[in-house]
Amino acid sequence: MYRKLIIGISALVGLFMYQSCQEETNKVTSSFDLIQTRILDTNCAISGCHQSNTDPSFAQHKLILTAAQAYTNLIDKIPSNANAAKDGMMLIRPFKAAESLIYHKLYNSGSIHHLNDYGNPMPLGLPLLSQGQVEFVRRWIEAGAPREGKAVEDETLLDDTTPQLENFEPLPPPEPGTGIQITLGPFSVAPQFEREFFVYKSLGNTSDIYVNRIEIKMRQNSHHFLLYDFANTTPTSVLPPLNVVRDIRNLDGSMNTNNMFPMLYHVYVAGAQTPFSNVSLPPGVALRMPANLTLDFNSHYVNKGPEEIIGEVNVNLYTTPVENVQKVASTLNLGNNNFSLPAKQRTIITKTYLMSKKTYIVTLTSHTHKFGEKFVIKIKNGPRNGEVVYTSTDWLHPEVVNFTSPLILEAGEGIESEITYNNTTDKVVKFGLTSEHEMGIIFGYYYED
Repeated sequence: MYRKLIIGISALVGLFMYQSCQEETNKVTSSFDLIQTRILDTNCAISGCHQSNTDPSFAQHKLILTAAQAYTNLIDKIPSNANAAKDGMMLIRPFKAAESLIYHKLYNSGSIHHLNDYGNPMPLGLPLLSQGQVEFVRRWIEAGAPREGKAVEDETLLDDTTPQLENFEPLPPPEPGTGIQITLGPFSVAPQFEREFFVYKSLGNTSDIYVNRIEIKMRQNSHHFLLYDFANTTPTSVLPPLNVVRDIRNLDGSMNTNNMFPMLYHVYVAGAQTPFSNVSLPPGVALRMPANLTLDFNSHYVNKGPEEIIGEVNVNLYTTPVENVQKVASTLNLGNNNFSLPAKQRTIITKTYLMSKKTYIVTLTSHTHKFGEKFVIKIKNGPRNGEVVYTSTDWLHPEVVNFTSPLILEAGEGIESEITYNNTTDKVVKFGLTSEHEMGIIFGYYYED
């Protein structure tokens, strides 16, 4: 009897184990799990990108894409990108790939809605996904973006190696007499390297020009491009030599502080953090660029792949005859040079700048040094008092906001900078020009009646 009982129990255990193995064998890997393991884990949830809230870029995108968090963080979530949010995008909107920012970021096609307004294609610094991988993501979204189940039947799409084409075509130069084209590159970016450099170049304009539109186009994997002038107070000894490339990172990744030093005197002229930017000043408004102007060109490319990539930047400065200019735009340069940051703590410093006459602001950007964590600009006084018009959380690559309609401030109204600094040193930090000091400056364009 006992022997029969043992045999019976053994048979039941064997049957249970067999059924469990069969269930495990028959278990379907969900389409989302395939996206996670084949795309997100290898291209997105990697160090420096979307792996954790300690990644340098997290303050901008606020998106973690590890297996434990990706699905929850993506579905029906409003993106941090202001343009995408304004257009009603979700990171992923089930059943609607065209309204899902992730699809736009992965699909490098200029024909899809507003791609150029939504930042760089992804993954930044790595090769673009294959056509099949992007199609798999699109089909999954169109099927409702479910967490479980086989929403996409054709899993061979993930094995497709047909590359997306970069589709980079250099900007055609302006017609004679309508502008100037200035370029950087093509130049190389080493594997597993972030290359950022400056070149001080002449525009070649022998007379004053009035610029009313700036067009910028860059190859894939550009982080940003910026044009700077130098403040009138810049010592002659600080001005860099013409046409000399000044890399701010050495080949071992360490920073070249000598090449960074002129940054302390920069004044913003133009810039873009997307592959294509086309900014126009309002009709009758133009930026005067004096004869024989030289500007500091700043390009930053990211290469996380195993092969060298090529960078390139095209800039078109479109001009208008002086007789068409009703208002000359000026550069905002509003700085606070009187503050103190206690050691080992965060400090919020505010500074108000009131306008003495009606002012039309068309561009805002910011500048701090390494202790600057968050830079907010608010309207001061008037019916919009306290309204936030600018936010940036990346001190090295601050946001550039170009207003489609000017931000109009009446006399007596103004703007206020609210800057959060994190002084991690054991010394008091004050305003100054070196990297061991701090700054808090609002840059931009404006014009007056």
